[in-house]
Amino acid sequence: MRLDIFVYGTLKRGQSNHERFCRGLVSAREATVRGHLYDLPFGFPALVVPEAGVRATGTTDYLADAEEQYRTQAGPLAPSPEWDPVHGELLTFDDPGERLPALDGLEGFRPGERSFYNRILIPAVLAETGESVLAWAYVVESTSGMYLPDGRWPSW
Repeated sequence: MRLDIFVYGTLKRGQSNHERFCRGLVSAREATVRGHLYDLPFGFPALVVPEAGVRATGTTDYLADAEEQYRTQAGPLAPSPEWDPVHGELLTFDDPGERLPALDGLEGFRPGERSFYNRILIPAVLAETGESVLAWAYVVESTSGMYLPDGRWPSW
C-alpha cells in the first residue's frame, strides 16, 4: 500500500530531517498545495491551509489513513486568490504502518489530542503533470511566524 506525504520543510530532500526519516522512499516529486507558509523562529516552517480543502484528519489507524487517500477524490482545485501556492515535495512510501508513526512522532502529532501540528489529508498538485492528488500533510491552525508570500522554505 502506498502513502503520499506532502512536505514543505525539514523533510524535503537536502534538509535536516530528510535522510533520517525518508530512507526507502519510493519517489519524490515537486508539488504545491494551497495555503500560507510561515518561517518559525525554531528553524522550521509551518503551513496553514483553508479548512474547505481538508478531506480527513489523521488517526492512529495508520493503514486506514493510507487507504483513505485512495478512497477519497482530490477533485479539481478552484482558483482562490486569498491562498498562495506553497511549494514542496510529494513523497511516496510503501510502509504506512511504520512510516506514519515515525513522522507523527517527529511532528509531535498525537491523534485525538491537542498537538502543535495536525496531520490532514489535502489536495496537492504535481508540478510535472498538473494532476491533483490527495496527500497527508502536517499543518497548524494559525501561527505568528514570518509569513513567506512566495510559499517557499527556506526563504533564502
